[in-house]
Amino acid sequence: MAKIHLTRCQHLSPFVDILNGLGAPTASLLGKFRLPTSLEGKANHYVPIFSAIEFAEFACRSQGIEDFGFHASRQLHFGHLSEKTRNLIGLSPTLLVALQQTCKWASLEDSNLSNWLERHDDHVRICSRLAGSKGLLHLEHSQWLQNIFPIYIVRQFAGPDWAPATIAFEARYTPSPACQSFWPRSRFLSGQKASWIDVPISLLALPNRANEDIPRLEDDEVAQSDFDIIETLKLMLPSYLDERAPVLAEIAEMAGLSTRSFQRKLSVAGLTYSDLLDTVRFENASKLLREKDSKIIEVAFASGYADPAHFTRAFRRIAGVTPRQFREQWRPQ
Repeated sequence: MAKIHLTRCQHLSPFVDILNGLGAPTASLLGKFRLPTSLEGKANHYVPIFSAIEFAEFACRSQGIEDFGFHASRQLHFGHLSEKTRNLIGLSPTLLVALQQTCKWASLEDSNLSNWLERHDDHVRICSRLAGSKGLLHLEHSQWLQNIFPIYIVRQFAGPDWAPATIAFEARYTPSPACQSFWPRSRFLSGQKASWIDVPISLLALPNRANEDIPRLEDDEVAQSDFDIIETLKLMLPSYLDERAPVLAEIAEMAGLSTRSFQRKLSVAGLTYSDLLDTVRFENASKLLREKDSKIIEVAFASGYADPAHFTRAFRRIAGVTPRQFREQWRPQ
């Protein structure tokens, strides 16, 4: 059975805004491709993604807009991601975990979008591809958005001026001079097996630097109290790490919930209790590694690991580097 692949209206809005700014007949252009003629208040609604791409290409040609996808990408920012995606990134202890969460939940943005990480020498590629798009033309409009959001996610950890060394497109695409001027430190590749940007492996262990409040999801998805519980546990659990961390049933009892209800609250935030405990242990260990001269084995014990080898494996899974490598990267700073 054929599928209708969807994208959030939020991702169509920058194209519409550009057209409106030019005084183009935007409503009739949208209607031509059976898209809603008004997107006001519909940021989190969905429309057919391939119709949206056809609309972008037709509007590009009919209105004489060079490099439409690039200009649309400039109007987007991290806040245009779905609230659940932003919450998951906000709860990620390192850039590596944030990218893993981004890959896991890519379909929140586009229902046929797949994201994955590939390691190449001293960097990883954040790759993306739209299912069902093989052979379609003008995918660069969508692929600009597929690449720009990972860039904004990395900037949450690496700073607002970070830029990838390479921005690659699956489409046969040549960026305009304006685009190349805007991204002077990045090279562009086209005709790749997938769209991707590259990130140095040395950045994967960057801790979460976001200081703003985690954005809240809609009431019908998850209550604010769900995240209050998570933040409370992140404050409380470090006190127990050098002894015995409370088990799931004990935490649920402290919160006045059944074990099942507590698990459900974690689940809607994309977490398990084991995930949360691993995050707390990592944050405690990374703080000790950055601020103290304790031996690695002492950091392991203070973070709730009885086996230093287990500690190293768990730390590397989250940070992408060993505890010793992490300390070498961060102590000079």
